[in-house]
Amino acid sequence: MKGIIHILKRFLPPYKKYVILAFIFNILTAILNVFSLATIIPILQVLFKINRETYSFIEWGSSDYSFVDILLNNANWYITQLIETHGSSTTLMALATFLIVMTLLKTGTAYFGSYFLIPIRTGVVKDIRNQINDKVLSLPLGFFTEERKGDILSRVSGDVNEVENSVMSSLDMLFKNPILILIYLTTMVMLSWQLTLFVMVVLPVMGLVMGRVGRSLKRSSFTAQNKWGELMSQMEETLSGLRVIKAFGAENKISGRFHRGNNEFRRMSNRIARRQQLAHPMSELLGTITIAIVLWFGGTLILEGNSMIDAASFIYYLTIFYSIINPAKEFSKSAYAVQRGLASMERIDKILTADNKITDPAQSVAVTFNSYIDYKDVWFKYETDWVIKGVNLKIDKGKTIALVGQSGSGKSTMADLLPRFYDIQKGEILIDGINIKDMKVRDLRSLMGYVNQEAILFNDTFYNNIAFGVTNPTESEVINAAKIANAHEFIMATEHGYQTNIGDRGGKLSGGQRQRISIARAILKNPKILILDEATSALDTDSERLVQEALEKLMKNRTTIVIAHRLSTIKNADEIYVMKDGHIVESGQHSTLYARGGYYTSLCDTQRDLSE
Repeated sequence: MKGIIHILKRFLPPYKKYVILAFIFNILTAILNVFSLATIIPILQVLFKINRETYSFIEWGSSDYSFVDILLNNANWYITQLIETHGSSTTLMALATFLIVMTLLKTGTAYFGSYFLIPIRTGVVKDIRNQINDKVLSLPLGFFTEERKGDILSRVSGDVNEVENSVMSSLDMLFKNPILILIYLTTMVMLSWQLTLFVMVVLPVMGLVMGRVGRSLKRSSFTAQNKWGELMSQMEETLSGLRVIKAFGAENKISGRFHRGNNEFRRMSNRIARRQQLAHPMSELLGTITIAIVLWFGGTLILEGNSMIDAASFIYYLTIFYSIINPAKEFSKSAYAVQRGLASMERIDKILTADNKITDPAQSVAVTFNSYIDYKDVWFKYETDWVIKGVNLKIDKGKTIALVGQSGSGKSTMADLLPRFYDIQKGEILIDGINIKDMKVRDLRSLMGYVNQEAILFNDTFYNNIAFGVTNPTESEVINAAKIANAHEFIMATEHGYQTNIGDRGGKLSGGQRQRISIARAILKNPKILILDEATSALDTDSERLVQEALEKLMKNRTTIVIAHRLSTIKNADEIYVMKDGHIVESGQHSTLYARGGYYTSLCDTQRDLSE
């Protein structure tokens, strides 16, 4: 119970007015139901001529009697007057009409009670999804090296749906069913405190039995949701790697892996569903047993003349008691849904409460870039092994530097540290002498444009992909950027030009076309610092020449960091830094470095041999 109350405290405050309205209408529903069922007493009395007492009208404001006594007396007086004046048949018709009217009012208030719960349900789910999305965007890249994308997607979809059901069930459990049960119990006490005391001894047995099943359900649900996350991860990997899977003929292997996981998830789901479906018949059986016991006990009291109520009132009492069974059953079903929701919320909270170590400082420094970038004794590791080891590197404004080395040498990591995709463990990175950790992350990254080796595009139009990250660019600026990147011609050759959708991750384009759109995006941003992760590696020879010329114009008088995979593309760099095992082992211009006959020379010779 504490868990769901904690969830409601987190997410309900924006919807307080709906909670209050639902609460009010649920109270009205319970009261109207009591009055509508109370019609049973006079109907039975009229049909079987049970009540032969004579009643006198009591003034409503009389202090000699309680309000309940006055209400019951005057109701009986009106009914006897109606019988004497119009006869039993007309009285039955009037009572039946009253029953219909009260039931109509009750169903109306019940509808509005549920009506005002709906905005709470949808609103809470919306808020949770928004929070997950915003948290995912704010978390550092390091978080996602330890989490599967498919598992995160399953939390946004499956787990949030479980929380939605849990919230709705908990609202019923806290604001609807307890109200009904409380009002019905109050009515039962007023009818016969002896019977009600007996009922209060019997009812807790049902709660104890249902509670034990509910606790085990939460554990099973948590395990099942984790398995569902694994399946989503496998599906995401399959979609991303479909080309490789087909190329290696691994369809059967991947299919078998998914089928095994899916069968295991099915077995878990079967166990949970069977346990959940046990709630209804179990609560119905226990409820029927309880009613049978109450019927025996109450009937015995009436037959022996020891009861405070007559037979008609006892039937009404049983009807009210039976009315408790439904909210009690719903209460038990809600308890199951709540347990499943709590298990899902634990998985969601692993994202929402994840520690984001890359944060803005309490007092930030204004971002400027007028002189230099300085890596000072920088050490960095992803997990246990150092990837960057005591690197010192100074880049003057307007210069182009290249980072070269074999795969795993740390050159791409060096570029990722500058925009704080990751934070270093030792040392510092300075811009104009100011530590980048003293700047707002957004302001720091606004200085930079990034072109990745693998173009990252979105399922949107050419225009919006190029304009991504730039506020309200003009059409001419977008077109000019595309022309510089040698993308304008193939864009205009499509059906809708710049408004053509390029598909998921740019799937409708060739590799070279995707790369040129990515370059156009960086050109449009016009950043002070340009990071190129081998930006021309995906282009054909003609396109590479044209784009290389455009990039050289863009790089002029601009600070550029090139992560080079093909050494032929960085011969004109102002400075080349050669990396090996996280260290800078050589630096200088191409001709000087090559003439030394060192590690850089061996890299160049190896690439030349491979290209021949």
